[in-house]
Amino acid sequence: MQLYYHDGLDTPDNFCEDHNSGEEVSVEELSRIGVIYYHLDEESQVEKIARERDYKNRDFVVLSDETFPGGPDALQEKLKVFYKEHLHEDEEIRFILDGEGYFDVRSQNDRWIRSKLFKGDLLILPAGIYHRFTLSTKKYVKTMRLFKEEPKWQAYNRPADDKGARLEYLKSIQV
Repeated sequence: MQLYYHDGLDTPDNFCEDHNSGEEVSVEELSRIGVIYYHLDEESQVEKIARERDYKNRDFVVLSDETFPGGPDALQEKLKVFYKEHLHEDEEIRFILDGEGYFDVRSQNDRWIRSKLFKGDLLILPAGIYHRFTLSTKKYVKTMRLFKEEPKWQAYNRPADDKGARLEYLKSIQV
């Protein structure tokens, strides 16, 4: 995983680029905002984490120009939806099986922290954290999504500061 502050120079045409500001971010800083990171050498290691964190369900998703229904234009439109700043009322758990992508999360001072994830990276975003996702310019990722219950998939675009998950999240990081 590569971690850094986003440069803030993204546009609707270039949000799949690195946007590396040159300011590195530590895994400890991610931890302070409730984000959990693992690098796993084997998919079987996911099972241990799933048992420990009570993840009961999972599915697999491949995002690429070649496999996305409707082709490259449809994928680009879907990425624009994923890239809107939002939160969920459940944890968001992703294990990268192949390819790469970006998860951006808000720091305590409201800056974007960009996590560039690669094969073997597992990221757990707490319920209530503002975030967004996109692919890299390689436009390919295969990921395992894990869930504690049946996926709800309700995204609340910012502002959603009145949501219970957001209020609990802010308490958990003492903001």
